[in-house]
Amino acid sequence: MNFGLSEEQELLKSTVKRFLEEQCPPTRVRAIMESDSGHDPALWQGLVDLGITGLIVPADHGGSALDLLDLALVAEELGYAATPGPFLGSSMASLALLTATDAAQQGTWLPRIAAGEAIATIAFGEADSEWNPARSAARVVNGRLSGTKPLVPNARVADALIVAAVGDAGPDLFLVERDAPGMNITPLKAVDMTRHVEGVTFTDTPATKLGGGVAAIQRTLDAGCVLLAADAFGGARRCLEMTVQYALQREQFGQVIGAFQAVKHQLANLAAELEPSLSLYWYAAHAFDRIPEQAERHAALAKSHLTDVYDRVTRDAIELHGGIGFTWEFDLHLWFRRAIFDRSFLGDANFHRARAADLAGW
Repeated sequence: MNFGLSEEQELLKSTVKRFLEEQCPPTRVRAIMESDSGHDPALWQGLVDLGITGLIVPADHGGSALDLLDLALVAEELGYAATPGPFLGSSMASLALLTATDAAQQGTWLPRIAAGEAIATIAFGEADSEWNPARSAARVVNGRLSGTKPLVPNARVADALIVAAVGDAGPDLFLVERDAPGMNITPLKAVDMTRHVEGVTFTDTPATKLGGGVAAIQRTLDAGCVLLAADAFGGARRCLEMTVQYALQREQFGQVIGAFQAVKHQLANLAAELEPSLSLYWYAAHAFDRIPEQAERHAALAKSHLTDVYDRVTRDAIELHGGIGFTWEFDLHLWFRRAIFDRSFLGDANFHRARAADLAGW
C-alpha cells in the first residue's frame, strides 16, 4: 500500500512553496503583520489564483472538490513561510458551510469564497478558552444573536462570520454578514501578529441559521485542528532548517557550533521528534475524509501532539541561536509567536488529550 502523496499533491505543495518563496519572504510577512488589518489583498489574490480557496469546495460551486489532506498540505507550506492572512478562518468557514444543511446559503457563499470574491471566518470560541460547543454562551432567539466571541480570526476583513451559538434546538451554526446591525468588532493585540484576531460582540444581530447542530460545529473544529497541526509541522520544519543552517555558519572557538556534540545531539533530537509527527496530521486528515468514526479522536491527537512539538522546536531553536534568537530583528520569533497561537487556538494540548482519551473510552 502506498502511504505517500500523489503526484498531484506533490505538485500542489511545490507550487504553493515556490509562490511563497517568491511573494512572501519574511520582509513582506513583517510589513503585512504590522499593518492595521494584517491582510494583504494582493498576496491573498495570488493564493486565490492558485486555487487554495476552492480546494475543498464542490465542483458545482466552483471548487476543486479535493480532500482535507490537500488543504492541510497547503496549510503546512503556509506555516513554513509564516504566511499572514485569513487562510485558517476562511478554510474553516468553508468547511462549516459544507457540513451545514442550508443548501441556499451554500450556493450563495461557497462560489464567492472559492472565487476570492468574499472572505469568511469562524466565531466559535468563548471566554476562558471555552471551545466546547455544548457550553456556548452566545444565544439566538427569533433570528437575533447576542453574545461575545473573543477570538475571531480576521473579523475586520471578513464578509461573513460563521458563528457557533445556541438556538431554539440547541447549539448550531449561524451566519452573520458584514456590517450587520448590533455587531461590534474590537481589534486585539495577540502574540501571533501574522494572524490577527478580533473580539466580536453581538447585540440582537440578525443571524441566519445554517443547520447541522453540534455535529456540524464539531466537524468544523476537527478540520481546524488538522489544519493547525499541519501549520505547526510546517513551522517547526522551517525553524529546524534555520537552526541547522545557523549551526553550520556560527563559529565559536575556531569551529562551527554544529561540530559540537551537544548541539548535534539537540538538533538530532528535534529532528527525531518532528519527522514521525508528519504521519499524525496526514492520518488525521485521511480519517476526516475517509474514516469519519475515527476523525474526532485523530484530529485531537494531531492537534495536541504537533502543537506541543512546534512549541518545543521553536524554544530550542531560539536557545541554539543564542542571544540573536531573542531579538525582534531576527526572524525566528515570527514562528515562535505562531507556535503559541497554534498551541492555544481551538483548545490547548491538555484539552485535546483529554478529548482523545474520552473518545477512546479510557
